[in-house]
Amino acid sequence: MHATATYPEPVLRRVKVPAPIALLGAAEAPLDESTTKIATEHVSIRYGRFVAVRDVSLQIRERSIMALIGPSGSGKSTFLRCFNRMNDLIPGAKVEGQVCLDGENVTDPDVSVVELRRRVGMVFQRPNPFPMSIYENVAYGPRRRGMNGRRQLDELVETSLKRAALWDEVKDDLRRKSGLALSGGQQQRLCIARVLATEPEVILMDEPASALDPVSTLRIEELMRELRKAYTIVIVTHNMQQAARVSDVTAFFTMAEDRAGYLVEVGPTGRIFTRPTERLTEDYISGRFG
Repeated sequence: MHATATYPEPVLRRVKVPAPIALLGAAEAPLDESTTKIATEHVSIRYGRFVAVRDVSLQIRERSIMALIGPSGSGKSTFLRCFNRMNDLIPGAKVEGQVCLDGENVTDPDVSVVELRRRVGMVFQRPNPFPMSIYENVAYGPRRRGMNGRRQLDELVETSLKRAALWDEVKDDLRRKSGLALSGGQQQRLCIARVLATEPEVILMDEPASALDPVSTLRIEELMRELRKAYTIVIVTHNMQQAARVSDVTAFFTMAEDRAGYLVEVGPTGRIFTRPTERLTEDYISGRFG
């Protein structure tokens, strides 16, 4: 089955969403007519003979949050990695179709992968701060790009940490404390600050809170809602409550039987969680499989 991001309106059935899920924040906000930031056309991704993602076409709007949900092995993280060509690092991986950022096909061999990964930053499932000071963690990317002015770096580090909601907690230990000495939630926000310091346009998050405690998870979610004012965010999550709380649009992938790696349905989060048009989507969000 092939799905695109033309959000269908017909209501075929109503599913009872489990009580813990509440549609809050961005999930309730109506989608505006903002510019498409990322568009994929007939994207399939293979690892050798294994097809992980099959014929996916969708659009991601600028300054919005899209959640990719679905059972393990359904191709969500593989699809996420095609936006900044992280799949290039995997032997045998092959991406077919087009992945366009602001209308430019980033799979073109002439595209600078280094510049692409600056524009499309990534936050991984487990925090991965560098074994260096908090300051140097954030300044690392800008230094690699040739920024060496002390004042300029100081301002960028402070701004990035403030945007990551971490400045007040670490401002007195910037140069003395290692990023590895922070708590798990602080480490993840430090990694987000490190991405922000490269001045990206898109932030990819692959289950960014799955290794964190509930309080730290809520801090990350609050941060995502704040960051969407300036950035386009795509998040992979297995947490249905999280997807409902933070995202504007939700895309459901499946690996049911012979439909592994397919995008089943995509649409505004409020509708996906209350009035899905596909039975597979309804079964997944209601907990009947997955």
